[in-house]
Amino acid sequence: MIPAIDVTKLPTAAQKILDPSSPPQLRAAAARAVAPGLRPADLLLVLALLSEGSDPAAETARQTLAKLPAPILNGALSADLEPFVLHKLAPAYVDNAGVMERLLAQPRIALETVEEAASRCSELVAELIAVNEQRMLAHPPIIEKLYMNKATRMSTADRIIEIAVRNKLELTGIPAYKEVAIAIGMELIEERQAEPTPYDILFRETLDEGEKVDFNPAAEDTHVLDDEGDEKVAAKFLPLYAKIAKMTIAQRIRTAMLGSAADRLILMRDGNRLVASAAIRSPLVQEPEVVRVSASRVISEEVLRTISQNKEWVRNYQVKLNLVQNPRCPFPIAARLVSYLRESELKTIAKSKNVTGPIAQAAKQQLNRKAK
Repeated sequence: MIPAIDVTKLPTAAQKILDPSSPPQLRAAAARAVAPGLRPADLLLVLALLSEGSDPAAETARQTLAKLPAPILNGALSADLEPFVLHKLAPAYVDNAGVMERLLAQPRIALETVEEAASRCSELVAELIAVNEQRMLAHPPIIEKLYMNKATRMSTADRIIEIAVRNKLELTGIPAYKEVAIAIGMELIEERQAEPTPYDILFRETLDEGEKVDFNPAAEDTHVLDDEGDEKVAAKFLPLYAKIAKMTIAQRIRTAMLGSAADRLILMRDGNRLVASAAIRSPLVQEPEVVRVSASRVISEEVLRTISQNKEWVRNYQVKLNLVQNPRCPFPIAARLVSYLRESELKTIAKSKNVTGPIAQAAKQQLNRKAK
């Protein structure tokens, strides 16, 4: 929690500016960082408080905070700044490694400020945040936000997850934490390097490759059927598939969490259960992807079970139909969904040789119930 500021304890000049009855010209000048008699640290505090308002000076103050003159910024950062001021400064300089290094070194910076920065900072700032193991353990959401930030290096993500696992943390902010924690336990974690490792570069290239692919999951799939009816990767997705194939399990899991729809649809079919399970749990998954993968005959039972447990997804009629017709779907799930199908589909399923015998029988029984 960010402590509130007691205005009555500020210098007289600062109180005069912040007084609601003060002349608008005085507030406007202060919002532009023109406030003679105030030290840089006090000026920043005034700017931070002015930025909270809704008058014209507030917008000017916000713009000024984002582009402070170097002498004022450097002078202020040499002092022990209030947590409130640091919380206002960090979002404006979150991609500036030089400024953020000094902000993160401030003794009173709030954990919530670091957490917010971790969610959207640059690669270099993520490295600065990840160095402070004590702070991450004191506030685990920092680890969660760093892991889910695409700019964070893959090697850094591995290290902070290993720290969490070693200290028995439960990270609810990472949808596939259980899977990645298991994977990390099976892999050798690299020591921190000054420069990105080959795996860091591979992770970044894979995300970029996935985003470059012209792909609409509502209209096409990453896989096609060959002459024998088996699924194989479509030609346009082979470069992406090749990059994914070079990754470790932990790296594929994070790609599943943060990658494109093409990345996810490939990884939902991954032969490793941990990877496939992570892909369907990605917070970025959209309904068209679920429709596609629910019809796949090479998908794992765990993925199909996860789909069936999502109330939003199973409201989609095509998803229900796909699950019932998919031989990989556990029978109790498919049998439960049979009762939601239309009569025309039930008749087709009852005669189909592409569904399991028990499901065909369940469809016949449902038809008989409807006929009564």
